[in-house]
Amino acid sequence: MKAIVLHSVSEPEALRLEEAPDPAPGPGQVVVRLRAAAVNHRDLWICRGRYAGLRFPIIPGSDGVGEIAAIGRGVAGVSSGASVAINPSLDWGDDPRAFGPKFRILGLPDNGTFAEQVAVPAANVLPRPAGLTDEEAAAVPLAGLTAYRAVVTRGRAQRGETVLVLGIGGGVATYALLIARQIGARVLVTSGSDEKLARARALGADQGFNYKTADWVAAAREATGGLGPDLIIDGTGGATFEQALDAARPGGRVVSYGATTGNVPELTVRRVFWKQLSVLGSTMGSPDDFRAMLALFGEGRQRPVVDRVFSLADAGAALLRMERAEQFGKIVLRIA
Repeated sequence: MKAIVLHSVSEPEALRLEEAPDPAPGPGQVVVRLRAAAVNHRDLWICRGRYAGLRFPIIPGSDGVGEIAAIGRGVAGVSSGASVAINPSLDWGDDPRAFGPKFRILGLPDNGTFAEQVAVPAANVLPRPAGLTDEEAAAVPLAGLTAYRAVVTRGRAQRGETVLVLGIGGGVATYALLIARQIGARVLVTSGSDEKLARARALGADQGFNYKTADWVAAAREATGGLGPDLIIDGTGGATFEQALDAARPGGRVVSYGATTGNVPELTVRRVFWKQLSVLGSTMGSPDDFRAMLALFGEGRQRPVVDRVFSLADAGAALLRMERAEQFGKIVLRIA
């Protein structure tokens, strides 16, 4: 098969499509012949050597959809040729509150989806949402799962609440907007781009604040009668996380699912206890989270936002577009 194979730490521009051995299904596994995949910041960090547990050679990629091409020993309930989406959250474990010691994400240390085929546990393939294109379906798994757990499972967003999604335009943030709106929440967003704010409003955001040209904390408070949002969803980290604690209403919740700008340089702990805040961490999601998230996109009821589609051979260019934060929604690789 053809695949993007990392042999060492590399710049995205150096990625090349090459021949790799076809995967064979082990016990309890299936092989999926992939039609489309999507890129995530995780792939860029692996490429640049900024991710824990690096090993080479490795095929990156966590998101993928396709058809069952081969079935391993001991697998039941899966048919050859079935159209499936892959849950990239491997071996979550039995506790829905947090993943267990064997947890890992597809694409490291297991070979991932930047390839024509991939071997995954049979438990991690589910019928792909009907009514979506290959590219739309491939855009859903990792970002949709992360957003669902952050907004619903951990954030407990409720109809009528105000949810603030920071950094709209990225894949997870865009799904957080869609999911919160589907629940019936009022959604506010931030971005450094007026164009992205306009696109978010077209997707149902009630208001948007440009953090480069306005005091978004003050604007969020003003938009909520001086109190602040009930729930803030943040994947940025850094100084933005400290600002999120400032913006949240007393008794509110702040969910962190990532730290693309690094650790918080200074945390005012007083804000947490004095405002009675719940500060919650969220990573990926459980099998139940994945099934519930996929159901939101069944029969095309909710459509993923696809930014741009690249060929598998152009995976490096796709990663660079994401690194430059030029996207709105998910960047997808067409494989078939």
